[in-house]
Amino acid sequence: MISSTILYSLWIVIFTLLVSALSIIVVKKIAIHVDALDIPNERKVHKKPIPRLGGLGIFFAFLVSYMLFGQTTVRMNSILIGSFIIVLTGMIDDINPLTAKGKLIGQFISALIIACYGGILLDQITAFGLVINFGYFSYPITIIFIIACMNIINLIDGLDGLAGGIASIFFTTIIIICFFQGRTSGLEFTLALIMLGSTLGFLIHNFYPAKIFAGDSGALFLGFIIAVISLLGFKGTVLTSVFIPISILAVPILDTLFAILRRLVHHKKISDADKLHLHHQLLGMKFSHRDTVLIIYLVNILFAIASIFYILNEQIDIYIRRGIYLILFILVCWFVNKTNIITEKQIKFGHKKKK
Repeated sequence: MISSTILYSLWIVIFTLLVSALSIIVVKKIAIHVDALDIPNERKVHKKPIPRLGGLGIFFAFLVSYMLFGQTTVRMNSILIGSFIIVLTGMIDDINPLTAKGKLIGQFISALIIACYGGILLDQITAFGLVINFGYFSYPITIIFIIACMNIINLIDGLDGLAGGIASIFFTTIIIICFFQGRTSGLEFTLALIMLGSTLGFLIHNFYPAKIFAGDSGALFLGFIIAVISLLGFKGTVLTSVFIPISILAVPILDTLFAILRRLVHHKKISDADKLHLHHQLLGMKFSHRDTVLIIYLVNILFAIASIFYILNEQIDIYIRRGIYLILFILVCWFVNKTNIITEKQIKFGHKKKK
């Protein structure tokens, strides 16, 4: 018999999904009206202007569902205020692009509210039996962590359904971990349920071929909430180590690290944009747009399973756990060797590099 907790959780996800899916229809018309369109260029994959501002639909569904299913606390107030600031920052950028400094100011303020007003801090981590306390450094570390998560999701948002799918896998994994650990009454569990529904509702319109993009309003908001949920886990026992959120977000984190390393190797600014990200590499290997997204989903799911196995530990056979980690390690090594994600060698936008 299905437990009442599971039924209630499904109701939250389904309700939020419907609110998100319906609100995106309205948001798309608003985006077209205010000329918030993503215009194709040499770095973009799409061929015609696509409305942005999808993040507004995700945020609206998040607000409606939290009013119905959430509880008012100081921590939640800080999350709502920080969310509003980051969505507003992204919305302004979607309509009239801001400078990198302007976006960073919005990100910093939203992260500052979480740390100082909400008291949601990365004050310690546990790894391999060791406990590391950050003390007063908790505040700058927390702010850097939140800003990093926002930009990691923003960077991976390069194909239809990619960022939304990765975020959905993250929220699903957190929900599963909470169930296994009996932490279904925590704020992180409620937030994960609401955000899963909000993101899935958006994906109905965003999966290939996309009718609307999340824009910075969506990508930054997703990264912000992912960071907050991770921090809430650090404060309890849901996420017992920094390894868990890093493992779940391994694909966008690796893509970001490869981008930084690639630009350092070629003596370019870290902020310089290029067309050599993970999804571009797969497209260059002749995979279709849809297949590329699905492949990245699959790899991300493997990393998510690895994080769940880490939580279950002794309940899963050690050879199964080691097998998953080995497969992931081989995949990463093969991909780095076969592509020019770090150095130019074999593939260049789908063509072999001429000698």
